[in-house]
This record gives sequence, structure tokens and C-alpha cells, in this order.
Amino acid sequence: MKISRGKGLIILGTLLVVIDQIFKVLVKTNMDLGETIDVIGDWFKLHFVLNKGMAFGMAFGGVWGKLLLSVFRIVLFGALCWWISSLTKKKETPTGVLVGLTMITAGALGNIIDCFFYGLIWPETIMPGAPFAFLFGQVVDMLYFPLFEYKLPWMEYPQTFFGAVFNFADSCVTCGAFYLILFQYKFFSKEDQK
Repeated sequence: MKISRGKGLIILGTLLVVIDQIFKVLVKTNMDLGETIDVIGDWFKLHFVLNKGMAFGMAFGGVWGKLLLSVFRIVLFGALCWWISSLTKKKETPTGVLVGLTMITAGALGNIIDCFFYGLIWPETIMPGAPFAFLFGQVVDMLYFPLFEYKLPWMEYPQTFFGAVFNFADSCVTCGAFYLILFQYKFFSKEDQK
């Protein structure tokens, strides 16, 4: 039985969102906030943090910033779904383009679920100062790769190279974007010319 590209993309996107949510729920229900578990030596750890802003722990303007970010995520998710749907109908669209966009879309949906529903399920994940739980859940982050520390002459304290804590959804967005930039740029340059 042959699966159409559209159905294959739905299966891939669903699988990525399910993996993301399984990781997050396992971390949320089995680790204490701030707890760290060494996975591979000192350079790969599970470190449970709550992220009230964007990917890799970046913040965005408090409660109003969080609300705008939530609305932006929904608009972006809808636009990506529409774009993937329209590209799927074109036979000349490379499957790699669709896979990269599906990874980005699945990652966005994984973090949308956290923001929208985690505050309702786990009140302790509600962003401080939020007026209500819906839309204001904090994102569960856990992947931490403190590869090494460095200190430049003008720095007072050593810094960790790649000290961001992130989640599987962030990885999907990042890997999908890098894949499109590195391997599918010709497709997008042709689309621009049209």
C-alpha cells in the first residue's frame, strides 16, 4: 500500500509532536524543577527548566510579550499548514522541502501545546504574573549540552559554550530550518523568481 505525500507528512508531523510531548511529560512528572541528570558524561545532560519565552530560553517582554508570542505561534502554525498543503499539490515540489517544513511546523505545534495547555494541567507551569492559565503555560525544556567552558580575557567568569537548554520541538524547528537552508535553497530561489 502506497502512502500519499500528504498522509506521509501528517504521519511524520504527528510522530514528531508525540515524541516531543512524551519527553516533556516524562520530564515534568519525574524530575524536579532545576534537577539535572547526566546522560553522557559532562557534555549531555537532562536539565529540567521552564521557559516562559521563545526557543533556547530567550524571553520576550513579560506577560504581553508571551501573549503576542502565543498569537504569533498560532498564526505561523496556520500559515505553515496552508503552505505545506499548497506545496504538496505541486508535483515539482521536492519531498525534502515538505519534510523540512513539516519538521518546523511540528516543532511549533509542540511548543504551542505547552503554552496553551500545560498551565491548565500543571498550575505551577503558569508564567508568573499571568492573568489566567490558558495561553500562559511555560514550555518544558530539558536538553542541555554544556560542551565546554571558556573564558576570554575581558570576561569576569567562565562561560559555557552552548549553554542553552531546549527541547525536542526546538530541535525539530532548528534542524528543519537548517536542512532547508543548506539543501533546499535552490527550490526557494526558483520560487522567488516565479
